[in-house]
Amino acid sequence: MNESSLHLIDYLIIILSLLVTLGVGVKYSGKNTNTQQYFAAGGNIPAWAIGMSIFATLISSVTFLAYPGEGYKSNWILLIQGFMVPVVLLFSIRFIVPLYRNVIGLSAYEYFEKRFGYLARVYGSLGFIFAHFSKMGSVLYLLSLALTSMTGIDPLIILWVIGIAIILITLLGGMEAVIWLDVIQGFLLILGGLVAIGVIIFKTDGGLSAIVNYAVDHDKIGFGPFNWDFVNLTFWVMSINGLFYAIQKYGADQTIVQRYLTAKSDKEAIRGSIIGIAITVPIWTLFMFIGTALFSFYAINNLELPVGIKPDAVFPFFITTQLPPGLIGLILSALIAAAISSLDADLNSLAAVGVDDYYKRLMPNSSGKQQLSFGKLLVVIAGIGAISVATIYIKLGSGVGILSTVFMLYAIFSGGIAGMLLLGLFVNRANRQGLNVGIVACMLFTSYALLTSTSTGSGASSHLVLDLGSFNFTQHKYMLGVYSHFVLFFVGWIASYFFPKVEVPNHLTYYGYLEKKRKGII
Repeated sequence: MNESSLHLIDYLIIILSLLVTLGVGVKYSGKNTNTQQYFAAGGNIPAWAIGMSIFATLISSVTFLAYPGEGYKSNWILLIQGFMVPVVLLFSIRFIVPLYRNVIGLSAYEYFEKRFGYLARVYGSLGFIFAHFSKMGSVLYLLSLALTSMTGIDPLIILWVIGIAIILITLLGGMEAVIWLDVIQGFLLILGGLVAIGVIIFKTDGGLSAIVNYAVDHDKIGFGPFNWDFVNLTFWVMSINGLFYAIQKYGADQTIVQRYLTAKSDKEAIRGSIIGIAITVPIWTLFMFIGTALFSFYAINNLELPVGIKPDAVFPFFITTQLPPGLIGLILSALIAAAISSLDADLNSLAAVGVDDYYKRLMPNSSGKQQLSFGKLLVVIAGIGAISVATIYIKLGSGVGILSTVFMLYAIFSGGIAGMLLLGLFVNRANRQGLNVGIVACMLFTSYALLTSTSTGSGASSHLVLDLGSFNFTQHKYMLGVYSHFVLFFVGWIASYFFPKVEVPNHLTYYGYLEKKRKGII
């Protein structure tokens, strides 16, 4: 679209939502006098708000746009990753939450230091930093493209204006503002999704049954292929990848672990985590179904899409051409809210990691005021970094689905961190030296797999960065992350036997939880 499709009422709704967002940031700015308040909200947030915050953090413009894009283009196979989260949560949340609340001060990676030493802490935090920079860039990239398609404004202008606004909101409000903004934006996002699907159903001849029947007939609702194949994208690739994604996300991701610390008690933190995922999985499904419904909508109603339109752009096109004034502003406000609620959490968490894992180590005599100032500086630096990544995405363009790209980058940058967590929790014999050997093995494997499966050049000149013939890594890149966890876990475990055994404090392992349970303490 070359010109704005928005009306005055749409702009008023968007401006109002942004003013409310900024107002919440300003409201809590005066309370941020120390790092505990700025990064953990003083440990005084109720469970339902934590749940909504976790939901809003996991739901971003990647969900709002990429899930409909994937649902329009393909089937629901990428939803499998999200479905694995409740499975992992069911077995782990009751001991993971108390573990972190009793072992760490702020950074999730402090656990790794207490279990394996400072190198493990650095490795875990760097994996988090790289993964979330790529994710933040993707969120801003998608948002910019969507707003450009609706307004005709240059995507770089949108990117930098919205990006700087998010930095200011995060800078002012701290974690307490982040959480309460997430609550507001979470409800707005749910409303936006429900309104969108309602309009699609209302405007489709035959309604919901026609949409579903047409989608089923064209293989749009399904999770296959189901063959045991790790080379192509299959149900099993996404299932295994999803299990490790869930372990890492809820067990070693600062944006989630930091939410545990904001609760009033262990039980409140556990309840909040369960509430969060209980909302998130249905909303992931809703937005995937929006894409599927759009596929049926345009076919059943014999409506044409612009030539060459990308799947990720179909939902924004529908919004601007099929919705009346007012509803466009509501959906667009929900889209912006989705980005803000994800990015403000990322910025605050990245700053927390920077202060707790690095600044305090380098400046052990720094005051609380200095740590807070440095944390705010990191919010700005991380924000500018994310905007720069999104700028590169815009300049280079994207030849593949953005959701697939995000999943692939997360798999690569996961770097065996879930394997390191499992090793620390369940293998008492594992020690610092063995873990370090496992880290080296994991890095070597990841480098080998990337170099022997990544092509450079184009057309006839395309070739692998490193071609080892039959020894190339030929499986799907989502499996790269899975194997990295296995490599670190098993190499770290075996290597530990070559070094002296050390006594591991019970409270750092799963066995400490079992002992407390036997004694009736929990």
